Amino acid sequence: QVQLVESGGGLVQAGGSLRLSCKTSRCTFDMWTVGWFRQAPGKEREVLGAISWSRNTTYYADFAKGRFTVSRDNAKDTVYLQMNSLKPEDTAVYSCAADATLLPSPRWATRSDLISYWGKGTQVTVAS
Repeated sequence: QVQLVESGGGLVQAGGSLRLSCKTSRCTFDMWTVGWFRQAPGKEREVLGAISWSRNTTYYADFAKGRFTVSRDNAKDTVYLQMNSLKPEDTAVYSCAADATLLPSPRWATRSDLISYWGKGTQVTVAS
């Protein structure tokens, strides 16, 4: 069973940066994709980006391009979300998710129901 554990959330000031980590169980020999989502109070969950575990292919939501970067370190079984120039509206619970067959693509935005595994999330609060 795949397990995902997010860390790195907390309180940051507007304009600051934060890097979230998603520690995964081992995906050896599997074609996994790991992505990041967020959900703010009263709003729908939205995808930020996703990255292939074995390739350099990525997908980003349009609004996330430029400020959010997904990367990975296979040796550490970890996927990162680098967040820059944070704004109060970025305040949300950030979750990572993984799937063995759903490749990085807009399907991570439109078919998140197909994603097999989810972390519990980490709170990010951006203060004015």
